[in-house]
Amino acid sequence: MSTRPHPTLTRRASRGRSTRARAALVTALSAALVIVAGCGTGDDAVVQGDTFQFVSPGGNTQITYDPPASRKKVADLSGEEVVSGTRIGLTDFTGQVVVINVWGQWCAPCRAEAPDLEQVYEENKNAGVAFLGINFRDNRQDAKDYIANQNLAYPSIFDYPGRTLVRLTTPTSVVPTTVVLDRYHRAAAVYLRTVSAEELDPLVKRLAAEPYTAQSAPSTARVPS
Repeated sequence: MSTRPHPTLTRRASRGRSTRARAALVTALSAALVIVAGCGTGDDAVVQGDTFQFVSPGGNTQITYDPPASRKKVADLSGEEVVSGTRIGLTDFTGQVVVINVWGQWCAPCRAEAPDLEQVYEENKNAGVAFLGINFRDNRQDAKDYIANQNLAYPSIFDYPGRTLVRLTTPTSVVPTTVVLDRYHRAAAVYLRTVSAEELDPLVKRLAAEPYTAQSAPSTARVPS
């Protein structure tokens, strides 16, 4: 008696394997799409514990954290400044509102929003507002040229591998990203898209006007809500 499987059964088994393979591929592609399109935030994005942890369950690309009591401090961010090579980080801007912008000179939307960012910086820098860029996945010389060509006066951290960006906890696949911190360096707003001067300027002015008490010991002092 032949032990060879019946041709019909062989075809069915083959179709079954093919169907399962296609389903696995669709699942993998869907997961990848969620990561790449992770620019969604949603109204139910949350912060967890005492440190800001961005969660993006929805489809929106902007979220604000209000009232102030709902905000959480971001982890300390630091690295080499793109142009000077000196160490720079959030601790250099204690007591200031800080606008963190993730950019790359290869990113067309970054180029589009750069003049708006510089405009808001120039108009508010004397009111306790600082800007800090995070340059991601760039050749350093290209990044320097971009800064010069765009006439950007605020500093940026050179972060080719994304180590600093990971500490920000926003999706590393979304560039540009802008995170606005209040004077206690708590996340007050996140934009996973280009941002305009018209929407950013009123926000930083409002945050700069919020009550602030200087902390002699930031790790233990109470942050008012």
